[in-house]
Amino acid sequence: MALGDSLTEGVGDPVRDGAWRGWAALLADGLVEEPCGADEEPVRRVEEPARFTNLAVSGAQTRDVLERQLPVALELRPGLASVVVGVNDTLRCTFDIQSVAARLDQVYAALTEQGAVLLTACLPDPGTMLGLPGALAHPLARRQRAVNTVVHALSDRYGALHLHACEGDWITDRAMWSADRLHPGERGHRQLALRFHTLLAEHGLATGPAPSPEPEFPAPTRSASLWWL
Repeated sequence: MALGDSLTEGVGDPVRDGAWRGWAALLADGLVEEPCGADEEPVRRVEEPARFTNLAVSGAQTRDVLERQLPVALELRPGLASVVVGVNDTLRCTFDIQSVAARLDQVYAALTEQGAVLLTACLPDPGTMLGLPGALAHPLARRQRAVNTVVHALSDRYGALHLHACEGDWITDRAMWSADRLHPGERGHRQLALRFHTLLAEHGLATGPAPSPEPEFPAPTRSASLWWL
């Protein structure tokens, strides 16, 4: 189960039918589930692709995840749930870090109380990604650092598998990003999926094949990127 905003919805990673795919769907392809219970002795081991539901919506803030996405997730009782959200909160004049922290606390608590394994990530600040001038970039950077600090603390509290996506060479590698500079392109989404798969594998929770880091589709042409931008 994937909860969040446009990053998790898959913006920046289009597929042939015009829909978005994204890192969460790529990760799900590398996970399997075992239909037999732990106390059963099956004649043979049968592994099936993990069932995947993506609740993420472009523009979602922490309030949207808490009030709209979480109830659906709890009803479906996922075994694995990702919650990656917060950038849109930082872009609003109504930003309040205490409210963001309280909402994320409720979301993390509700999912883990049901027994879900929780996936979280901290993210780079949008001002840096967009190359904004300092007067605009610095406040956004402070806000994103505050959100990341909250995510770090709550991930520790609830035993989440946490990905430090705000760090690494991928942030400055333009090949990883789409034309808007805020969302990964296909290569970037694959990088996120691969890093999450590695985290899960380290904890014995990913027995399927790791996502390929190599793109399936050609990179957008310069003219296509300029048109989109």
